[in-house]
Amino acid sequence: MKKKIIPVAIAIALILVIGGLSFGRQIIDRYSYSKERYDLKTYFENDSDTDVAIIRDGQFMEDRAFYLKDTCYVTLDFVLTYLNSRFYYDEVEDLLIYTLPEHMLVVSEGQKTVTDRTEDTAQNYDYAPFLKEKGEILVALDYAALFSVFEYEYYDEPKRIRLTSSYDQRTVASAKKDTAVRHRGGVKSEILTDLKEGDKVIVLEQMDEWSKVMTKDALIGYVENRHLDGVMPELPIPSSTDKYPGYDAEYTSLTENRKIIMGFHAVAGEGGNSTLSEMTANVKGMNVISPTWFKINDNEGNFVSYATQDYVNRAHDMGLEVWALAENIEFSGEIDMDAILSATTTRQKLVHSLVEKSLELGIDGINIDFELLPASAGKDFSEFIREISIECRRNGLVLSVDNYVPIGGTGYYDRKTQGEAADYVVIMGYDEHYAGSSEAGSVASIGYVETGITMTLDEVPAAKIINAVPFYTRIWETEGSDVTSQAVDMQTASDWLSNHSLTPEWDEETCQNYASYKDGNKTVECWLEDEESLKVRLNIMNKYELGGFACWRLGFEKPGIWDVIEEDYAGN
Repeated sequence: MKKKIIPVAIAIALILVIGGLSFGRQIIDRYSYSKERYDLKTYFENDSDTDVAIIRDGQFMEDRAFYLKDTCYVTLDFVLTYLNSRFYYDEVEDLLIYTLPEHMLVVSEGQKTVTDRTEDTAQNYDYAPFLKEKGEILVALDYAALFSVFEYEYYDEPKRIRLTSSYDQRTVASAKKDTAVRHRGGVKSEILTDLKEGDKVIVLEQMDEWSKVMTKDALIGYVENRHLDGVMPELPIPSSTDKYPGYDAEYTSLTENRKIIMGFHAVAGEGGNSTLSEMTANVKGMNVISPTWFKINDNEGNFVSYATQDYVNRAHDMGLEVWALAENIEFSGEIDMDAILSATTTRQKLVHSLVEKSLELGIDGINIDFELLPASAGKDFSEFIREISIECRRNGLVLSVDNYVPIGGTGYYDRKTQGEAADYVVIMGYDEHYAGSSEAGSVASIGYVETGITMTLDEVPAAKIINAVPFYTRIWETEGSDVTSQAVDMQTASDWLSNHSLTPEWDEETCQNYASYKDGNKTVECWLEDEESLKVRLNIMNKYELGGFACWRLGFEKPGIWDVIEEDYAGN
């Protein structure tokens, strides 16, 4: 009996031992650390010898860099989006341009010489600042870094860039002991790289047992928390080495230490200059006059000028600065603003001609009034403003730029750039309802005016903002869906009231006096521009401490308007 029990016991013992070994192997397999390594070329998705991955501020970017001629390049779109929006590419003349407050730097594709068009000097580099490759505009990172606050390190095998463009507070830690950075959180995940004791990492995300980290050589993976030490906040400091002299120079401004009170003087021909005395007969407190003198008339950067020395002298004798207005409306059917602004030669010709003409006559400033620009011309217009600001600044000319109220998709006028480069940004706070509007309404209700101011303040300092008000209104006729209107000056509107025995009533919504009457099925109505509506607007301007007030246009006002301006604005 005993002989039979012993083999059974041995068999059971063997089964238990084998089961225990199997279970132990499963436990070991489950909890042991994988030694398998992740293929880094696959990790960085390099598909050619020139393809370079970009890891920016701890993020693996979809954008790629290019290693060409021993230099790292990125697309111009990448530069503009993430590094520096001031770079400008001239598609017509194949030029890369960078403007500083007093310098315009220009380089041709594939060339290593950068020309300072302002100083007429040149500088050579060991690389081409920009190339074109397979339809892409590529900018050398070393060149972009000369003017921008970012740093990068390039690593070979496999090719990648670690780029730092954010200098906000981050979390760092050190390896407590030799350990592995794994592709995913978990001991079975493949190893990306090894950390030695004391190696520093940036902690991107902390979880219960693992942390997502970035190594100094741009690998993003996971480390067990128990292997990290000294987790603490750190404020990185940007390097100031290898920068272009004056790369961070701020735009100086000719913004005046007084409120600007400006009147636009519509001059349709040189003979119109004779109306200066008439247009200013009743003004009080006005210190700037802007005659509509310079009218672009072709696509070569030329313009018609109605300016005269006599006008400038007489205006100065009246104590008025003269800011000559340059516009694109008079010959709009004959010119192409895209063509004018997109070519550097044409743009520069216009810049220098405007400045030279102003200096020749002793004009004090230039007012840019480019209206109805297509969105496609937005970046070209911004470059034009930067370039003309250089010449105005160097020659002591005040630069102001007219703008629509910033609603309805006019963001491409780039008021932020205007607020940096120009001395004043003028809001044309009118034409809320205009000829062709589908419904009758105010030319400039108080809500419309205040919206224009507050939205502009999001991008432009208050001291640089001039808000322009209308000295005109519209008399509307509505019959069914048929809406027509005529623009009239203040006196004509007042006569309209008298002729129809109308007594206007204050409209609290628009903060204007309103009058209407019925003519059969037709409704005739008007939101008046007068002393009362002006007072409300001036109060809003005082509230936001704007740099000035302007009016379109001189001669459309009633004399009493200037008493309001003098009492409610000029002295505040």
